[in-house]
Amino acid sequence: MDKSKKNPLVSVIVNCFNGEEFLYQSIKSILNQTYKKTEIIFFDNNSTDNSLKIIKKFNNKKIKIFKNSTKKTFKLYKARNKAIDKAKGDFISFLDTDDTWNKNKLSSQISAFKKNPSINIFYSNYNLFFQNKKKTKKKSNTILPSGFILQHLLNDYCIGINTLLINRKIFKKFRFDENYNIIGDFDLLIKISSKHKIVALQKPLANYRVHKNNFSKNIQMYLSEL
Repeated sequence: MDKSKKNPLVSVIVNCFNGEEFLYQSIKSILNQTYKKTEIIFFDNNSTDNSLKIIKKFNNKKIKIFKNSTKKTFKLYKARNKAIDKAKGDFISFLDTDDTWNKNKLSSQISAFKKNPSINIFYSNYNLFFQNKKKTKKKSNTILPSGFILQHLLNDYCIGINTLLINRKIFKKFRFDENYNIIGDFDLLIKISSKHKIVALQKPLANYRVHKNNFSKNIQMYLSEL
């Protein structure tokens, strides 16, 4: 059957390193999707907190748990590549343990795919949720670009990794650069956008949680990559 006329399996990559604080909310937002043909690839990167206990309590067949089998913690983008290797879906999405999806995130993007079956990459606007103030702000108030958007991304990078839906075949040619901890998604999308059209959905479909721990950690890792 033509892939555009069926419901493709979506593998949701959840990379985890000590993500216990918001993990339950993150996983629930995947399980509560209106689009049901999903699997969750949970890749634990040697967490020392209760992350594994939390994920196991879901006791859900959609959740497939994999663990770093070495004693050394992988860099984030090596862990992402390891998780991708475990995925069986036609499409791959990513959700970090701090963040959540709106319940129609995947259904909106799969619907867009069925209307544009030649497109392999979709993204959307997203909300910033400020944990301390309990306030939400839309990330972009301008029209997000679609098509061959390499130059736009170089000028103004606007893609949140947690908003992506990517055809798995893309990862046969492109992978995350494992030297990075923060800017690996930027690096990957720049490479992909030079070869492929990308379609934007204007409505925010994901929620990026801004809190003290992720801000300080991300700034420190970002500076180490400059």
